[in-house]
Amino acid sequence: MTGLKRSSLTKPEKTLQLLAAAVFPLCSHHTRRTDKNSTQAFILHLSGDPSSYTATDVIYDGRNSSMKTSLDKMAQDKMKNLSLEDDMLRPEIGEVQGIPVTKPICTIWDQVWNFKARPDDLLIATYAKAGTTWTQEIVDMIQQNGDVEKCRRASTYKRHPFLEWYIPGSSHLAYSGLKLAEAMPSPRTIKTHLPVQLVPPSFWQQNCKIIYVARNAKDNLVSYYHFHRMNKVLPDPGSIEEFTEKFMSGEVLWGSWYDHVKGWWKAKDKHRILYLFYEDMKENPKREIQKILKFLEKDLDDQVLNKIVYNTSFEIMKDNPMTNYTRDFEGIMDHSVSPFMRKGSVGDWKNYFTVALNKKFDEDYRKKMADTSLVFRTEL
Repeated sequence: MTGLKRSSLTKPEKTLQLLAAAVFPLCSHHTRRTDKNSTQAFILHLSGDPSSYTATDVIYDGRNSSMKTSLDKMAQDKMKNLSLEDDMLRPEIGEVQGIPVTKPICTIWDQVWNFKARPDDLLIATYAKAGTTWTQEIVDMIQQNGDVEKCRRASTYKRHPFLEWYIPGSSHLAYSGLKLAEAMPSPRTIKTHLPVQLVPPSFWQQNCKIIYVARNAKDNLVSYYHFHRMNKVLPDPGSIEEFTEKFMSGEVLWGSWYDHVKGWWKAKDKHRILYLFYEDMKENPKREIQKILKFLEKDLDDQVLNKIVYNTSFEIMKDNPMTNYTRDFEGIMDHSVSPFMRKGSVGDWKNYFTVALNKKFDEDYRKKMADTSLVFRTEL
């Protein structure tokens, strides 16, 4: 698998190049020149960091005022896209034991593998976009005895470190789940998307409790597709048909959905793993939260339980800045493309799968899931 390769151009040069790409189409009546000097001809003056450029910094070198107005708007739109930091280009992809992960994760893999779990750690494991944030919020509400304000002390990814996730750099966008987890006092709740075979051995050695949530493949795929569209530190998903091909072949981050859900399903009988289904949680959240309570050996009265059900509903979480990621990772997540909290429903795949695509997917699914007792519902 390959991703976007970093350009050798400096950041200002890349900015100029992208601006030229934006304005050249509007200037077809002039000779198109593609060298660096001709790119400079489209810029009257530039100052400061490219991310601070305004539309008035980009002016066509002709005398046509209507052209200038069009270019001014084009430049403004382009600047919005250029607000991404230099390190936030669509990533190159590497592999760890055959599982696709971002190149930054590859560089710290030894540290991830040697992570020292503690006996009272709780691990929340899921395939990406399978109800992870929802489960994290439920768990935190339980741990805080239903205290909403305590659960809004910080964003989800700060309360529950994302173990393997790593964005290098020194800016506000940098992130190391490892460092965050290592600095956190016990008891810790940690998140991962790793398949069972890549979970650091210390979690098994310390007999840590693990909650795993699985979501039906079709809805998981659609949600993951939209997440790729809005999240610039994930590879470009292409069309829904292209992404479906990658999903079926396991050529997406964290690998095959089929192997992921089956691997954790097999492990549940050997370790302290609570295996939950997203569809069950949507159908009867109170019942599933009670399962989590029992697993965590917590006893809360019905009033607190109902409070947790309400405050972890999709509608409430979608408006909660500590769970919807609207306050974090500006320049990475574009909520105008697709909100982080998008629909949270069962059966949305029907809005995206054509009859032909559904038939192809079902045939492939039957082959890949023939060796497991796992059964998923694709509608309620």
